[in-house]
Formats: sequence, structure tokens, C-alpha cells
Amino acid sequence: MMIPIVTLSGNFKSLIACSIIAFFVLSGVQTKAQTPEAEKNFQACKVCHNISGPKLIGPSLSGILERRDKAWIYKFVRNSTEVVQSGDAYAVKIFEENNKIPMPPHNLTDAQIDDILAFINNGGKVAAEYIVAVPENEAEKLEKEMVAERELLAEKQADMKRDANRSFGTTFYITLAILLIVLIDLFGTKIIKAKFVHTTVILISLFVIGEIMYKEAAALGRQQYYQPDQPIWFSHKVHADQNKIDCLYCHSTAEESKYAGVPPTNVCLNCHSVVRQGKITGTTEIAKIYQAIETGKPVEWIKVHNLPDHVFFSHAQHVKAGKLACAQCHGDVNTMNVVMQVNDLSMGWCIDCHRKTEVQFADNTFYQAYKELHEKVKSGEIKKVTADMVGGTDCMKCHY
Repeated sequence: MMIPIVTLSGNFKSLIACSIIAFFVLSGVQTKAQTPEAEKNFQACKVCHNISGPKLIGPSLSGILERRDKAWIYKFVRNSTEVVQSGDAYAVKIFEENNKIPMPPHNLTDAQIDDILAFINNGGKVAAEYIVAVPENEAEKLEKEMVAERELLAEKQADMKRDANRSFGTTFYITLAILLIVLIDLFGTKIIKAKFVHTTVILISLFVIGEIMYKEAAALGRQQYYQPDQPIWFSHKVHADQNKIDCLYCHSTAEESKYAGVPPTNVCLNCHSVVRQGKITGTTEIAKIYQAIETGKPVEWIKVHNLPDHVFFSHAQHVKAGKLACAQCHGDVNTMNVVMQVNDLSMGWCIDCHRKTEVQFADNTFYQAYKELHEKVKSGEIKKVTADMVGGTDCMKCHY
């Protein structure tokens, strides 16, 4: 009878040993999980959630692991709309309680989400081993460098705008005057005896005038580096870069419509019902949002990126089907305090992009009708499919 007891004791000791080892291993993982990357990734959550304290757009996140398991959290973080539409009772309840505002999808791995959860569990603090004290003078230096970088960017943008809008009028009129003088001399005064001089000057003048006329005609209707003042001073740098607000949160129709859409004022209030003062603008600009609500008059935003009326362009085709990043056409908007059109959006620019841009062809239902191209990809006859191969350079695709 004693043998089973000894055996049980041995197993029990092994179980305790394994548990102790597992405890220390998991403790180490938990500590290392609270990394600076988690703090960076949490900025996207911070826009709508407090860790503890008052509710913002969404509920506070403290104790989230007590309410939901990790598998559910992974799904909800990556695509909350899909979870809500599946009929999940808890997801529907959150959706209803938070004014039916969907949480934007976040492309995070399981490990990154675990990292954020550990960060939340630690009260919004990075693990002590990662914290590096920054000397006060070093912090001031970094701040000055950031300010200098912002000023340099603003100066570059101003130079680009000035150069792009530079008129060729002076050159045109000077060249035209020289051409007239040479023609008068050739047929009238005949001061210059060598006719090759007249011929050379006339040819050069006609070339310069022709080039200027072509450039001015080609630029007609284009507005590269257009940067209008908006009715409310709105910084994409503050919203998209510093606060990590996803483009589709405000421009919600970009995946489903020709137009990216301008957010209605109530979308602004999702955040600004709590945030009533900006670090840069104070209360003046945010107060204009409330004024629009009270008067019932929408904010008249000025469209920056315009195309001619005869050009067809669909955001849905480029954003959802083509899976292009917004910055590919609009530039690094998240670095701009005032949005500027950085690309000329000319036909040549679009065609060049269509010839170079690889279409995400595999596992994309939008392109399932192109059976011949799918076969060529499978057989290795072609290595990639570019936009021009699926009609990206056909006239009728863009012009009615």
C-alpha cells in the first residue's frame, strides 16, 4: 500500500517543480511584454479608450481580460465590425452602448495584442527594465530638434509651392521681344549681316516659346501644391500621426464609394465632446465645431485634391480592391498640419503608376474574372500582375 503513496508523492513533486518553472518563465514573459512597442501601439487605442477612469468614446480597458478571453479580443481588435455582424451578444452590446460607432480595424499580431494587454494590466506603464532616464538637457535638445524638423518641413513645402506656381510670363515676354527684334532686323534694318545668327536666334526663341506654351497648357486645371486655408484649422499631423487615428475612421466611405468622404460634425464630437482644448489652437478652433452643431450649418471644408470633370476615379477601386495606402496618392498627410496636394495627379502620373504598381492579384475576389492571367501566374509565365494588365491604361476606364 505504501508504493502508490510514494509514486503519488513523486508525481506531486514533479508537478510542483514544473509549476514553479512555468511561473518564472511566464513571469519573465509578462515583464518583457510591457515593451516600448506596446506603448507605441497603444496610442491608437488611447484615442477612444482610457485604461481606467472616465469612459471616452469606448469603454475603459482596465480588467478587459476578466471580461473576455484573448481569442475574442484578437478577433475584435482586428475586425470589430465582423464580430458585431456575427451576432456576438457581448460585441453587439458594446456596439449599442457606444452609439453604434465601430472600432476601426487594427492590423496587429497576437503577440502585439498580448503586449498591449500586458501594458494595460501594468496600468499603462512600460516594464521598468525598458525605462531609460533621459537627462533634462537631452530632452530639451530632442524637443528643439523636433521643432526644427517641423519648421524645415514647412519651409520645404513653401519652396515647393512657390517653385511650382512660378510663372513663365517674364521669360515668355523677353523671348518674344528678342524674336520680334531679330525679325525686324532680318527684314528691315539689316544691322546684323550674318543670316545664320537670325536663323539661330529665331529657332531658339520658337523652341523656348513653344515649351512654355506647352507647359502652361498642360498645367491648365492642375493644382499641384494647392494648399487652401480651411474654415477650421485642422492638423492631420496631430490627428493621424500623434493620436494614430485611422484614415478610415473619418473618411469612412473610402472603401465603398467613389469619394473618401468628409466626416460629419458628429464624428468630430466623438472625441471633441471630451477634448475641448488643443495644445496648439486652444479653444477657438474646437469651438467652431460646436457652433456648426448649434446653428445646424455644416462646416464648409475646401476640397484639396481635384480632378477634371471628364475623369472617373473611384476610391473604392483603389483602396479596397487595389489595397493602396492613402499616402501613395496623397503623400505623407500624417506629417502635414495643413494638407497640400503633393502630386500633380496628371494623366501621365496615373499611367506611370498603373504601369509600375503590382496588383494584389492572389486571393482577391475583385480580380477573379481574369482567369487567363491567373493561369499565367500559376504556370510561371508571368511573375506579377500590374494595373495596366487589367485595363489600367485603357482610355474608357477613366474617361466616360
